[in-house]
Amino acid sequence: MPATYSKTFDWLRRSALCTFLLSLVAGPSLGQTAFINEIHYDNTSKDTGEAIEIAGPAGTDLSGWVIALYNGRNGALYRTKSLSGIILDQANGFGTISFSFPKSIQNGAPDGIALVANGKVVQFLSYEGTFTAVGGPADGMTSTDIRVAESNSTPVEFSLQLKGTGTAPSDFFWSIPTRASFGAPNADQVFGTDASPPVLRICKIQGAGHISPHKDEQVSTRGIVTAVARNGFYFQDPTGDGDERTSDGMFVYTKKAPGVSIGDEVQVTGTVIEYIPGGAATNNLSITQFSQPDRIQTLSTGNPIPAPVVIGAAGRQPPTRVIDNDNFAVFDPEEDGIDFYESLEGMLVEVQDAVAISPTNRFGEIVVLADAGAGQPLNARGGLNLTPHTLHPQRIQLDDSLLPGDMPAAQVSDALGHVSGPVSYRFGNFEVLVLTEPVVASAGLVPETTALVGTATHLTVGSFNLFNLDPNDDDESADLADGQFAAIADQIVHRLRAPDVLALQEMQDNSGAVNDGTTSADQTAQTLMAAIVAAGGPKYAYADVAPPDGADGGQPGGNIRVAYLYQPARVALIGAVERIEDDAFRNSRKPLKAVFDFKGTKLTVINNHFSSKFGSPPLFGRIQPPTNGGLAQRLAQAAFIHDLVAELLAADPNANIVVLGDLNECPFPLAPVQPPPGDVLQTLAGTPPILFNLGDAADGDLAYSYNFQGNSQQLDYLLVSAALLALRPEFDHVHVNTEFPNQASDHDPILARLLLH
Repeated sequence: MPATYSKTFDWLRRSALCTFLLSLVAGPSLGQTAFINEIHYDNTSKDTGEAIEIAGPAGTDLSGWVIALYNGRNGALYRTKSLSGIILDQANGFGTISFSFPKSIQNGAPDGIALVANGKVVQFLSYEGTFTAVGGPADGMTSTDIRVAESNSTPVEFSLQLKGTGTAPSDFFWSIPTRASFGAPNADQVFGTDASPPVLRICKIQGAGHISPHKDEQVSTRGIVTAVARNGFYFQDPTGDGDERTSDGMFVYTKKAPGVSIGDEVQVTGTVIEYIPGGAATNNLSITQFSQPDRIQTLSTGNPIPAPVVIGAAGRQPPTRVIDNDNFAVFDPEEDGIDFYESLEGMLVEVQDAVAISPTNRFGEIVVLADAGAGQPLNARGGLNLTPHTLHPQRIQLDDSLLPGDMPAAQVSDALGHVSGPVSYRFGNFEVLVLTEPVVASAGLVPETTALVGTATHLTVGSFNLFNLDPNDDDESADLADGQFAAIADQIVHRLRAPDVLALQEMQDNSGAVNDGTTSADQTAQTLMAAIVAAGGPKYAYADVAPPDGADGGQPGGNIRVAYLYQPARVALIGAVERIEDDAFRNSRKPLKAVFDFKGTKLTVINNHFSSKFGSPPLFGRIQPPTNGGLAQRLAQAAFIHDLVAELLAADPNANIVVLGDLNECPFPLAPVQPPPGDVLQTLAGTPPILFNLGDAADGDLAYSYNFQGNSQQLDYLLVSAALLALRPEFDHVHVNTEFPNQASDHDPILARLLLH
């Protein structure tokens, strides 16, 4: 394509002129300028019937147009022919004119033809090779090879013709000449409106909804490139239609580097698709985009970038309560968060005064709020807690996909200033693909250290999910080399201050994710206990019951289980730990009951890791309201543990019982989630309660142990029987992981101090 070609467009035209586009290599599916439609040169040196046919929209005046012929051996111009005439309507608003060149078109190896309009090169095609022109209108330009060469077997009567509705130089083929009946289409060729895709503005392609009204249609549109990815680019109508419901931006997937630059004005012609990241099984939303379009034409360069839409008080405010409450029946960006972000899909936005409500994760993502979180219900450490009635659609995820390097490390409550980029969607979230690395201003948040330590009369009991811990660095994770053992040990010793009893979840077997039949976790335990001693902690004892291979779910091959660490110098394990079997725990981790003696007082501890939320669709997904995956099984598990505790209390109403662990559930039913919510915590506690959750009463708005997409929430719990509650137990969520980018686990541990006498 001629690098010097440019054309001024009036983007606001809404007349019939907008049904045609300019093209450097135009053809019957793009209309505005004329194009080379057929070439008949001297096949095998016979110099018979040489002609060049020009096609284009009816009414095109070829006065001032020129055909220039070039010798590819030296690039020199050897002939020019001035054109004249007006293209008549021969088929659907298109027509052709043929110009004869008796015995004067060279037969290749290679040679070329330049079509020139008023001094501007429209096309520079060559046959049998490519070369650079020397002199004439195409001086310095490199030809585009149509990739069809004659041979001794090429019949003299054949010519090179565009096929079907093709437009690209590679669409030329050999066929019987049509010049004898000027205006006749080439083989299988369709001229005019039936083959020309409609010219639409991006806003019309996007429409006011999640699915393009032009899905699976071939259309043409244009805009300014705002961002370039390794496999495509974003472009945007610089004017827009003024309707906040319709996005003015769009993504073009090119598979490889797109060859455009920020500021280029481009014309894109292709089929509109709805691409679902990860496939339909993920229940993700779709992205309206072009995928490997038929044509991408650069019209001009160095254009101003459209001003970003401001997200925040100075611009558009996202909804704060509802993700979707009508199952997509009404497109309402003012009320529904899922519609708000859809209305910005592909557009350049700026999040002003972004503040982190999640740490930078391993995928280079940070969840933020605009306006430094002003007016938001932030907790005392700067996070945003999940509530019973909202999933907080005002959260905005930042992603580093377009950065040359990684996203900087940020932790909860850090400021990131103004961040801008196009809006995209993947992994169940709308996100802003930041264009420049955010500058992080630390808020100084530090990991907590508990004040709860054991005494002569107090026992400390904690729970800690260890995130698939194993000592095999040859599986899918390198927990030793990456320092996970050392980091967990440091947290146990210096942040939890060495609990007397520590219930563990997600201890993997010795071979980790290698599915080799191993079930024992003795090496995992020994490695952790050695790391605790190395960190200055006490010598712990370990207890578990290895599951049958593959019986308890989790990462295939890992055989995760619940287990115990305890200090034999402070407590004694009475008998063996008991693995609890019931159909409620089918393909899920089995609880482990242990009885400890503390100076003659017995304490029963039941360690749990309830069934996961596997199968839950994304919060910003196509199933609205989202379902709560695994809820029925967690309710059954909670009911079973409640009944087990009830049996223990029936035998001894004053029994000291602790039920703890990762229950994979909120402490309240979520109103925005279906099916009709069941209350796992209430089922576990019972009505009237026989178990009492220490978390909420003890920690207030700091009652959280997990951060999911910026929502701080409880998943880990410690409940006690009435006998322990009467002695005023103390409780602490120890925030050491979920707010920080360098995490030993994806959970925070929890800890209680119990008075036993």
